[in-house]
Amino acid sequence: MYLRIKRKDVIRIPPERLGEDLTELSQELTQHSFEGKIVGDRSLIVLTANITAVGEGRIVHGDGAVYQDVEYDALVYRIDLQEVVEGTVCEILKFGAFVRFGPLDGLLHISQVMDDHIDVDVDNQRLIGKESRRDIRLNQDVRARIVTVSVNERNPRESKIGLTMRQASLGRTDWILEDLSRREA
Repeated sequence: MYLRIKRKDVIRIPPERLGEDLTELSQELTQHSFEGKIVGDRSLIVLTANITAVGEGRIVHGDGAVYQDVEYDALVYRIDLQEVVEGTVCEILKFGAFVRFGPLDGLLHISQVMDDHIDVDVDNQRLIGKESRRDIRLNQDVRARIVTVSVNERNPRESKIGLTMRQASLGRTDWILEDLSRREA
């Protein structure tokens, strides 16, 4: 889920950059230091804006750099367990599919696609239900639920996010509509 929040952090201004315009420097260093990073409660900072330096900076003995407090607005993507997400299938492998939702990818293991045995057709980039004949292909939109999260704070793109579509109202959009019309009939 995307959220807009106010944050306070500290940036490090290297000694060789001292004397540059503090406003521009604060914006550049805040964006470089925090965008694309995981903070707090499994939130990925996507964008920083309205960055302002607060007070005077501090010099740490032996470092020579200035540590400056900054306040900014952050657009974050928070990864919540059990959240229903909509995304696009971006890769099909022998063990399942990767689904891109928001700024991240999650793994939809073949055991979590549907209540049917799955045949994997890697050459044609498809996962096919043996009895139902329903399939998932590359670039199709799906709805899934986040069931596991293991965040890699150093490299957020390598975080492990597990997805499932084995519940009602999850799966490809046409499957969901098809299932709803069966229930109403």
